[in-house]
Amino acid sequence: MGQVVVVTGASGGIGRATAVAYARRGAKVGLLARGESGLEGAVRDVEKAGGTALPIEVDVADYDQVEAAAGTVEKELGPIDVWVNVAFSSVFAPFLEIEPAEFRRTTEVTYLGYVYGTRAALDRMKPRDHGTIVQVGSALAYRGIPLQSAYCGAKHAIQGFHDSLRCELLHDKSNVHATMVQMPAVNTPQFSWVLSRLPKHPQPVPPIFQPEVAADAVVYAADHPGRREYWVGGPTAATIVANKFAAGLLDRYLARTGYKSQQADEPAEKAANLWQPADEERDYGAHGVFDGRATARSYQVWASRHRGLLTALATGTAAATAYLTRSRLRLGGSR
Repeated sequence: MGQVVVVTGASGGIGRATAVAYARRGAKVGLLARGESGLEGAVRDVEKAGGTALPIEVDVADYDQVEAAAGTVEKELGPIDVWVNVAFSSVFAPFLEIEPAEFRRTTEVTYLGYVYGTRAALDRMKPRDHGTIVQVGSALAYRGIPLQSAYCGAKHAIQGFHDSLRCELLHDKSNVHATMVQMPAVNTPQFSWVLSRLPKHPQPVPPIFQPEVAADAVVYAADHPGRREYWVGGPTAATIVANKFAAGLLDRYLARTGYKSQQADEPAEKAANLWQPADEERDYGAHGVFDGRATARSYQVWASRHRGLLTALATGTAAATAYLTRSRLRLGGSR
């Protein structure tokens, strides 16, 4: 029997890649998203990879829809083992060019969508004392950048929510786990369908990673949920650490570079998905338009997974060096 997994935002990007990664393990995957064509494409990908797909059209900003979707998944596929929150929306624009209703909608989808998904999952997992919830985060959960105030604010909120939830689960000595995966810049369709008021096409701040790198990290985190969070990619680690010790310098650096680095040298598309799904009639797939510039591997992710081995090797190397040094000193002293 394969795992039962729910993925929100499953029609594109990291969500789509995560659904396929689970399908390769024979999982039964509940695909939650709004766009009909995107969901149909996700079903094809999941079934081709060897999994079972259950598509459900749902707006994660509506708690009743999320709760109903969770009930449908358990009725059709069985008890949920893993719930992965990915779905989001955003606006690329300076803060004063974002309408209050747009800011509210971004917050409802990107933050409250995670809250609602987590609640629907916990209501089922806690009584069974089994299950894992993965929050797909971002380096921007720690470090806000210009032109993404709505998204950054929501990701910061998810981080605080995640911290509180973990404390409560630990207090209850629950066997339900929650972990968070902080992502780098990823080549997803969001940059073609997010609402943008920029003069050029939005782009992730390089270096850019393929969504499969992110998906593999999500699956690994769900398999090893004891760690409170995972960092994906060297840029994520560098950003979080730098913000901890030099936030003021980062403010000034991003003020100089943040506008240009988030725009490609091509006209922007106009497929904004803030209010309506951009993939209702067109399937964008998992990848965005930056395949030629995105990498499919991360050495930092490998190092993070094998940090015990690396620590042991470093300790062994240090011990061997110290032993050889002492031996040479003794031999030198005996001459």
